[in-house]
Amino acid sequence: MKIILTQEVAGLGSAGDVVEVKDGYGRNYLIPRGDAIRWTRGGEKTVESIKAARTARSVRDLDHAAQIKAKLEAAPVALQVRAGDGGRLFGAITVSDIAGALGTAAGEAVDKRTIVVGNPIKSLGAHQVSVKLHDEVSATVALNVIAS
Repeated sequence: MKIILTQEVAGLGSAGDVVEVKDGYGRNYLIPRGDAIRWTRGGEKTVESIKAARTARSVRDLDHAAQIKAKLEAAPVALQVRAGDGGRLFGAITVSDIAGALGTAAGEAVDKRTIVVGNPIKSLGAHQVSVKLHDEVSATVALNVIAS
């Protein structure tokens, strides 16, 4: 089955790529989640618009990505949240929360789709978060969750 990816899928491709996958994987997993659409001849216009949006969101070039990486890895990023007794949070830290904190730390907007959190963050303390800034540049950021 040929599909057009609308979002980045690990191990498969990034938004705007036309890939061949097994029928069940495409029909039962990727398409219902909104990660892909069926490939059609008219879908080429969709591919172009997805790629144009991706380039508008992406970091300008490799040097710019390296500069942002240096800013993010320079010091731990502090994120204040509401917490109960014993350091347990009311809910979990969302990727949007992390993107906002990283944006203020770096001085530039960080796309929330590029942030990878291993396990859900549900406690106070130090955590590691990975940010894919460019195809070749990834930053590992120290995130310090503190009670407000």
